[in-house]
Amino acid sequence: MAYKSDIEIAREANKKPIQEIGAKLGIDSGDLLPYGHDKAKVSQSFINSVQDRDNGKLILVTAINPTPAGEGKTTTTVGLGDGLNHIGKNACVCIREASLGPNFGMKGGAAGGGYAQVVPMEEMNLHFTGDFHAITSAHSLLSAMIDNHIYWGNSLEIDTRRVVWRRVVDMNDRALRQITASLGGVANGFPREAGFDITVASEVMAILCLAKDLQDLQKRLGDMIVAYRRDRSPVFARDIKADGAMTVLLKDAMQPNLVQTLENNPAFVHGGPFANIAHGCNSVIATTTALKLADYVVTEAGFGADLGAEKFMNIKCRKAGLAPSVVVCVATVRAMKMNGGVAKADLGAENVEAVKAGCPNLGRHIENLKSFGVPVVVAINHFVTDTDAEVQAIKEYVAEHGAEAILSRHWELGSEGSADLAAKVAELADADTANFSPIYPDEMPLAEKIQTIAKRIYRADEALMDKKIRDQLKLWEEQGYGHLPVCMAKTQYSFSTDPNLRGAPTGHSVPVREVRLSAGAGFVVAVCGEIMTMPGLPRVPSAENIMLNDEGQIEGLF
Repeated sequence: MAYKSDIEIAREANKKPIQEIGAKLGIDSGDLLPYGHDKAKVSQSFINSVQDRDNGKLILVTAINPTPAGEGKTTTTVGLGDGLNHIGKNACVCIREASLGPNFGMKGGAAGGGYAQVVPMEEMNLHFTGDFHAITSAHSLLSAMIDNHIYWGNSLEIDTRRVVWRRVVDMNDRALRQITASLGGVANGFPREAGFDITVASEVMAILCLAKDLQDLQKRLGDMIVAYRRDRSPVFARDIKADGAMTVLLKDAMQPNLVQTLENNPAFVHGGPFANIAHGCNSVIATTTALKLADYVVTEAGFGADLGAEKFMNIKCRKAGLAPSVVVCVATVRAMKMNGGVAKADLGAENVEAVKAGCPNLGRHIENLKSFGVPVVVAINHFVTDTDAEVQAIKEYVAEHGAEAILSRHWELGSEGSADLAAKVAELADADTANFSPIYPDEMPLAEKIQTIAKRIYRADEALMDKKIRDQLKLWEEQGYGHLPVCMAKTQYSFSTDPNLRGAPTGHSVPVREVRLSAGAGFVVAVCGEIMTMPGLPRVPSAENIMLNDEGQIEGLF
């Protein structure tokens, strides 16, 4: 049976004017700033006006470690939101914006799939409302002002060898990872080594997604460390006097974007920090606003639960005062078989034993999520090649781990296919049994926080940190940064730092290569193993197949 592509389904969507979608959440048309007919920003004045309301229930969607077989985390998030509305609940979805780099590289799109999508799909996967461009521009302004300050006399006495502020572009471009800037003579400044990260790895992106309002945004931007002097004292963005102009560039980007699902239910799509180098969640302002407007808010965290969910709990919830009522862990039969040793080309054939062999990866995620004091339900994201015996093997395994696995067919059937999952999630949320708590206290030393995550979440024997790294962490503690949470930057494909080590490995160590202070965002990044902040394009990038057809419609987005 031939199935329509995601973009074909999205193109046939019966979209409603964004004012009607806003009305479902009680947002007056005067409080929406439309970008065309089907997307709008929600005004800051409206957001301020609803702060005295009670919060709805927060539901986190996370997943097993990603595999080439696909898990469908965003698809499940959207499907669950539609499912909750289908069974009569007042629900809203909150997801991240898509980055151009991965869309033209490996992913080809990131707005859900099948009949569980957010629309307009093409705009969401391309320029959308310009938020990422604003972040790139604000970041670039600071980069230019740093070099300009050095050129005009360097009154702050910046050590040009210790400029830590890199440049960004929203594209996968390995050639820019390491560059030499200011070549060409006296008129172009002082030559130095520099480099580019992808925009979603920018600290500005992390700040936009953690800031509560424009005042908080400007303070955090000013707190960013951009360089060091020869005496190793830090130079902040506010010392460069860039924080005010950066805030101006980000003024509109701070306002959450409202769009709709295929079933015309409201969805906030705002922000998109990397889930390995940053915290991998949509913006605090979008999530907290949705909680004031809906009874149930379904949001997601990037990559597997060992990265996205851990950071959602330990960074986002801690900083924003949030507490999830339920966590949904997405798994697929195909991914279980890959974890069980089956090659991607052979995933279509039934193999119950391989499913069972791959389930320990799921089991460890369940255990980890429960350790935060939140009830867990597993969503088996259905693929048409799944057999009843394979699905039953996952259900039995999950039951042995004190949770329930529910088959969800939202990709194929929309909300009708996710109704059972929605009913279970609503039941757990309404039971109010969650007793959420991060897994380490603020006052724990930074090195111990890193060890805690390595041992409790990754099941490593230890995190390996040499004296230079431990001394750096102690210095930051002396400077007043010891209370910050840690953001572990590692591969998303494994609990370990080896992307090829699938399943639920033990007996491994987590080597910490370097640590970085994101003083504005408010966390310390521990870079573990080989991790890239500027991806490269694959041998055959998705961009090769993205084009306009004869009718002027976009083809090639998944």
